Amino acid sequence: MKLLRTIALDASDTFVFDLPAVSGEWVVSGAFRFCDQDPAKLSGKARAAFRSGFLGVRSWGWSTLAQIVPATEDDCQALIELLARQLVDRFGAPDIAIARTAAEEEVAFAQSLCTHPISSLIAVHRSARDGEVHEAFRKLQLREGQGHGKAFSFMEVEDE
Repeated sequence: MKLLRTIALDASDTFVFDLPAVSGEWVVSGAFRFCDQDPAKLSGKARAAFRSGFLGVRSWGWSTLAQIVPATEDDCQALIELLARQLVDRFGAPDIAIARTAAEEEVAFAQSLCTHPISSLIAVHRSARDGEVHEAFRKLQLREGQGHGKAFSFMEVEDE
């Protein structure tokens, strides 16, 4: 099984987002965080989070990149429970059972993005058209001979 974790290649997320996610924490898409907002009215760091952020489940912060990592069934269940608790505590879900169902869907969606090899990096671009939020995900691939240490050694290779 594979899931997504944040990865910080540099300090840019600390400037881009009001609250950056912690490097290495589990992430989901997080588009639901904007369900009660008009994306056209977002500005500054909130707009940046809408357009290009993955939601760190523990910190409730944002990350520009997510990395595909191996995970166990226990990891997956712990992620679902953490997200469900966050949906109740931070997002106002009416009860834990409803929140768990929503969390299961979010985690399943995150898993669906993990079709690439372990260590692949994923970026998101969100937009709003005709009252709907659209997400496009792309895999970033290391340039030949590069390690994960330099943010500018990546090139975009796929749009999905």
